Amino acid sequence: MKYTSKDIISIGFEGKAISLALEYMSQIAEEDVADALDTLKLLHTDVTLFVEHPDLKDLANCLLDKKEAPQPIEILDQALPYEIYGANGIEDGALNQMETVMKLPVARKGALMPDAHQGYGLPIGGVLATESSIIPYAVGVDIGCRMCMSIFDLPVSMLEDRKGELKTILNNETRFGRDTFRNPIDHEILASPLFNEIDIVKKLKDRAAKQIGSSGGGNHFVEFGITEIHEDDHELGLKKGKYLALLSHSGSRGLGATIANHYTKIAMNQCLLPKEAKHLAWLDLNKEEGQEYWLVMNLAGDYASACHHQIHDRIAKVLNEKPLAMLENHHNFAWKEVDQNGKEYIVHRKGATPAGEGVLGVIPGSMTAPGFIVRGKGNPLSVDSAAHGAGRQMSRTAAKKTLQKSDVIQHLNDHGIELLGAGLDEAPMAYKDIHSVMEHQKDLVDIVGTFLPKVVRMCGDSSFKEVD
Repeated sequence: MKYTSKDIISIGFEGKAISLALEYMSQIAEEDVADALDTLKLLHTDVTLFVEHPDLKDLANCLLDKKEAPQPIEILDQALPYEIYGANGIEDGALNQMETVMKLPVARKGALMPDAHQGYGLPIGGVLATESSIIPYAVGVDIGCRMCMSIFDLPVSMLEDRKGELKTILNNETRFGRDTFRNPIDHEILASPLFNEIDIVKKLKDRAAKQIGSSGGGNHFVEFGITEIHEDDHELGLKKGKYLALLSHSGSRGLGATIANHYTKIAMNQCLLPKEAKHLAWLDLNKEEGQEYWLVMNLAGDYASACHHQIHDRIAKVLNEKPLAMLENHHNFAWKEVDQNGKEYIVHRKGATPAGEGVLGVIPGSMTAPGFIVRGKGNPLSVDSAAHGAGRQMSRTAAKKTLQKSDVIQHLNDHGIELLGAGLDEAPMAYKDIHSVMEHQKDLVDIVGTFLPKVVRMCGDSSFKEVD
């Protein structure tokens, strides 16, 4: 009996399976062709019978791989209800993104903070609770990005009387972007066994060791300013009054960015979502990839904290002062949290501050606007969250195109700000009114104190720097 490729195709084989079936048939004697074709039909019907077959296991496994390939996932027609704070100040792009987020089949709760603006996947300022699943791009690229504040028993008059000294300290004791310390300080986080156990971070350890204690580019900063505590605060151990303070904002550097991109690709290959939702692909926390991401996400968060602690330790040492109080919070992360009904969720906060009942945090403004020390109220409508800053009202590209360097410098001078380096994209005018943002979240946090920047160092365009 003769056969052709049409006989193979008519059984239902496609792609590589056709060539593997033809290869098998080429070894069959003419008188056995009919039986061999029947065998191929049986294989196509129940491939599991042939996974150990000496001549057909490659074909069987080829079909199994195809059957196990991820299938497209549909999102819901209508978004789950969620709370929006300060909707009239949020751009349509961010609102549309949040609508898509709340159509995900894994979405359970959500909220949009008043500083929200468009990002990738979950909008910046977005909060999402899921069950047993985690979305790398709902955590964000800069995993564990955070605020850290040290409050010193030093007079605020130093900001004028010893301004030159404080500027020198920031220049000498901080690094941004690609600029790192020639002799970085070791830290226990670099001894984590995960650096030897998980492939993606094995090759990142040397880079992490080189970048430890430094800050990223963009909106990251280290600055001296005035913290004012409104009432005696026993938890902070501070009396009402004004203090010299140091505030930093940065994340997990190249470590977190590489982790984010690596696991986002894995998630997108496994979780085939429509185009508008593709960056919201998730990992199952009950499977290896999800468990692995959870471990390295926490590693990146701990690394970000270590970077901040080294920044503050370096500067405290030069000041020859131990902080009266130190507080920090992160805002690009996912937490396992139990709600008031005892249900556990994975709460993603991308550019949102944890604001559970009694939880302390720092919400910065801009170079010329105050930041706020806050204590969370634990509002379930916001999924125990608050804004992470003023939020952008102007994109980086728009800021660079429309703002004039001379106008920005005059604005900084009018507010008494010493700027040691930043790009036009970080000009105060690029940000929303922090007072409006705080007004929209009165139900989410209580204000404990304020922080007013005075001497600011950032990464950025070297042509936009105030120098002595």
